[in-house]
Amino acid sequence: MGKRARRETEIFSISFLDCITCGLGSVVLLLVLSNIRTPSIEQSEEDLKEELLSLQDELIEIEGEADILNRDLKAKQEQLSDEKRRIARLQGDLSDVKGKFNTSKQEADVANQLEGRLASAQQTLTDEMKRLLGAGFRRKKDDAIGGIPVDSEYIIFIIDTSGSMFNYVWPMMLQKVEETLNVYPQLKGFQVMSDEGTYMFSGYRGKWIPDTPTQRRTVIDRLRTWNVFSNSSPIEGIVEAIRTYHSKDKKISLYVFGDEFTGSSIDSVVKGVDIINREDATGERRVRIHAIGFPVRPDAPQYTSIRFATLMRILCQRNGGSFVGLQDPQRGGPRFRIGQNDESSAAPETATALAQATVPGPSP
Repeated sequence: MGKRARRETEIFSISFLDCITCGLGSVVLLLVLSNIRTPSIEQSEEDLKEELLSLQDELIEIEGEADILNRDLKAKQEQLSDEKRRIARLQGDLSDVKGKFNTSKQEADVANQLEGRLASAQQTLTDEMKRLLGAGFRRKKDDAIGGIPVDSEYIIFIIDTSGSMFNYVWPMMLQKVEETLNVYPQLKGFQVMSDEGTYMFSGYRGKWIPDTPTQRRTVIDRLRTWNVFSNSSPIEGIVEAIRTYHSKDKKISLYVFGDEFTGSSIDSVVKGVDIINREDATGERRVRIHAIGFPVRPDAPQYTSIRFATLMRILCQRNGGSFVGLQDPQRGGPRFRIGQNDESSAAPETATALAQATVPGPSP
């Protein structure tokens, strides 16, 4: 019997390949299931932890700041309550002051009426005075009319051109300008500016307007419609007038016409004027300062009007002038011819008009 031929064994058979494949699959599965972390992933987690800790610190700081702000708010609220109580007390004090002012105002009105009657009575003695003093008698240049010294050779009008003046008392203001000019029959020059220091005639800036009947009429006519901007504070006009026109060889008077003072401080204005209108070696100021206070509408707040009267009384007293307070915009008065040069006839009538509400300052 012949021998069977032996079958050759294949090394890379199907069974072998299956085993190898299964082994590789197991290794891959183990790698997938195992928790393998790369360095970059671990670093990201550390960064997140640090950021979380930082945010927690910021939250703590914000909470602390909020506590501080809450305490500050509470303190401000308490301070606000204190200020409200203080305002209430001041309002009560203001009411008391207003009551006292009204009382003193009534007394001043009575005094003004008596003074006006006295001035009128004095004027009726003119003929007798002429007989006793002589027909050639003339008043001295440094005499006062209605309590106002009229020894100046130059005068400057500083006029509040605000709406309250222009719309309520402008006709009365025009009359007082005429009366003031007639108190000075002969001047070497005069000037007109607003309380802001704005010149009525810019061509005369830094110069004097010649005193002639024609120029006086021109000024009055221009005043009727002159309504430039005004902040109802005369300090700018006063400073401009003194700085521009004061001179050792000239006698100058300022006439401030206004009804309100809206500045922040009366004391600062007084000190500022003291500096610029300082005294010389003889105690004389560079210029005199007179003022006429006009009333505001009865239905308007009176506070700023009171401040104007207070300010101008102080300035006039310290600068050799007089303050005149007017109470009634309908108050009648004599009309004058502009440019009238008869001193003996113009002065007494003007004195009567101005003396109705004069509060004189110290005469030189």
